[in-house]
Amino acid sequence: MFANNDRTSPASEALDLAGIGIGPSNLSLASLLDGVGNVRAHFYESRASFDWHPGMMLPDVELQSSYLKDLVTPVMPTSPWSFISYLVAHKRLYAFLNAQYDAVPRREFARYLEWVASQLKSLSFSSTVREVKFDKDKFHVQFDSGAVTARNLVLGTGTTPSVPSWATPFLGERCFHNSEAKHRLPGLNASRIAVIGGGQSGGEVVEALLNAKSTLKELNWFSRRHNFEPINDTAFSNQVFSPEYVYAYLNLNSDQKLDALKASILTSDGLSISTINAIYRRLYSLRYLENRNIDAKLSPNRDVIQVESDKDGYRLIVRNRFDGGVEVAHADAIVLATGYQFRLPDAFAGLSDRIQFDRHNRPVLDDRYCLNWNGPKQNRIFAQNAGRYSHGIADSQLSLMAWRSAHIINSLVGRPHFDLEPHDSQVNWLSSGHDALGQNIAVDY
Repeated sequence: MFANNDRTSPASEALDLAGIGIGPSNLSLASLLDGVGNVRAHFYESRASFDWHPGMMLPDVELQSSYLKDLVTPVMPTSPWSFISYLVAHKRLYAFLNAQYDAVPRREFARYLEWVASQLKSLSFSSTVREVKFDKDKFHVQFDSGAVTARNLVLGTGTTPSVPSWATPFLGERCFHNSEAKHRLPGLNASRIAVIGGGQSGGEVVEALLNAKSTLKELNWFSRRHNFEPINDTAFSNQVFSPEYVYAYLNLNSDQKLDALKASILTSDGLSISTINAIYRRLYSLRYLENRNIDAKLSPNRDVIQVESDKDGYRLIVRNRFDGGVEVAHADAIVLATGYQFRLPDAFAGLSDRIQFDRHNRPVLDDRYCLNWNGPKQNRIFAQNAGRYSHGIADSQLSLMAWRSAHIINSLVGRPHFDLEPHDSQVNWLSSGHDALGQNIAVDY
């Protein structure tokens, strides 16, 4: 493997795998590859160091996944890069266990990820990929200074904020995505704030606003859902975050996949019970105990259909899907908790005409997490966290991150280095007699 700052590679020394982007997904892959011999892999990141969602690290935010679903444990529990190893290395395993967290603080998990990233030798930061080309049998990855060649690529650039079309003209200091919340909220001198989006991110923003010592006098929280819904975190619901569910999901056609995705949305995108209770109790305290004059309006079943400039603020036109009415709201600032979407990095512009996209302009993935493209089959472009529609709702979460990385490694080495045979599922997803392995992605190499 290359040294940490080596960004050049002669054509005769092509990497087996070049990773573009170092978020949790590619960090998981790098961690698992650290124990696999005979694979020359290196990963590149434009940022100067590892930093996981820094703009979303609001006070007291929690992880919605088990800490055992870390970078490596689900497929390699003896790895030195597990969350438990991190706790032991920092001499706080017992203190952590005694804290009896219902959910792990997100800051703790972020520090674990940083700890791993600081030690792996297969990572290079401050390495912006400017262009990716393909020639003969290799990808050429160009940086500002130097280049590498690789037989395979893996995208780990993560998802980008999804911004409604009506909000695009107003983006700035007073209209921003929640991915910037930590940096924007403290200096947001606004008495009327609208939060758009009723999922966990929206709830965390609302909780932070209600707890802040600020000039806030009016808060509008809009959600498209029927209510401010809790995450569906029961044992059977969590089966959608199992390998067995993914194998079953791969058997579905595109319409069936979309129906299944919609049906399971609250297993992933609902509000945690702790966030719901914290917001409700804070509203109670403000109204009845503290006599603070905050007009908090929680409005589900709403679609924001238009926004206009209004003096120093904004005028929002909102449709109420519960009774069909149209409402008008005013705000000095707007926070968009409107989700994320996967898109190809700009460096792939030269290859985009060789990559297949669906009717929604999303890159198409095959069952093995490879982009469908018209190049040689032995030269693959793996994509992490890009398969929400092709592989199911768990693909955009941490839950199956290590399992997905193990699949990629098995494809690279051409054999089942990791045992990914499905376990006996507690839930029968497919009709009796159906092939539960889908396209046999776990065992067919």
